Amino acid sequence: MPPHAPVPVAILGATGMVGQRMIQRLADHPWFTIAWLGASERSAGKPYAEATTWRLPGRMPAGVADLPVHECLPDRVPAGVRVALSALDSSVARQTETAFRDAGFAVVTNASAFRMDPDVPLVVPEVNPDHTALVDRQTGGDPARGYIVANPNCCAIPLAMALAPLHRRWGVQAAIVSTWQAVSGAGYPGESAWDMVGSVHPHPGNEEEKLREEPQKILGDAGDAAVFPVSARCVRVPTADGHLLGVHVRLAGDPSAADVQQALADWQGFGPRLPSTPSPLVELQARRDRPSPRFDVDLGDGMALVVGRIERCEIMGVKLYALAHNTVRGAAGAAIANLELLVEQGRLPG
Repeated sequence: MPPHAPVPVAILGATGMVGQRMIQRLADHPWFTIAWLGASERSAGKPYAEATTWRLPGRMPAGVADLPVHECLPDRVPAGVRVALSALDSSVARQTETAFRDAGFAVVTNASAFRMDPDVPLVVPEVNPDHTALVDRQTGGDPARGYIVANPNCCAIPLAMALAPLHRRWGVQAAIVSTWQAVSGAGYPGESAWDMVGSVHPHPGNEEEKLREEPQKILGDAGDAAVFPVSARCVRVPTADGHLLGVHVRLAGDPSAADVQQALADWQGFGPRLPSTPSPLVELQARRDRPSPRFDVDLGDGMALVVGRIERCEIMGVKLYALAHNTVRGAAGAAIANLELLVEQGRLPG
């Protein structure tokens, strides 16, 4: 349920692309208020407008421009702020997020550092809201202790969302996924123009490894991953926002493409309705040239899963395309939605 007063939130990694998206989406949020900004040593001590170059459409939120940026240390955060949204790079996330957790913060992270930790819930609120029960392993039931909750990889989220109602109804036996990932997924400055203009980059980091293991943790029971193989190929392409996935899936019982389409059309999620929950959750596209990053990425305020071309696959059974906004549904919006879920469940530190 909504909090009686806005929950003050600290943002770690506030100057980067995902941090900027968090700030943009929190500016008018009904449940949260931005109370503290953290970034690297070189940004500390500056007002936010000076510490960062705003890379998103529209103006920087007025209430944030003059906020001071601090080094990401928990003892610099004022009393009364017990929640940290982390947009940190994975190279520094483990150490910093551990420090905030140990200082009693609820850390909701977009970084990959803790995603596969067995005690850290890897959550998509519409798919596996019950997995937040894993925080009790971290806190021992003590409401004063901190914990970490992670959102999945920016392609694992739309893949898990597309598979969730199918796995619940029939059971996923195997999946093959190919991704065409926007350059914003590499942050800023990200990929070089020389690599991307007029080309594609067929190895965007360790995306394939993440897709091989994260969906099973999301779609299984809390602490007990689902068992099915995922084979992934990931490519960076010269689009600004929106990751497009080609998914081939084998389902128990071999349902028809029409049955799969109906299951996705009917699905409204397995969790509570939250401020970030889009309606509809799944946007089905009938045209053969959709979904398209240019035309569909902002549906549902960037939080919808857009699906099209649900067809028979001669090898796997069913194939489809899925699209999600990688820095919203796949990153900043995902972390904010997880924080909303924790509030709804009454799980913020006391």
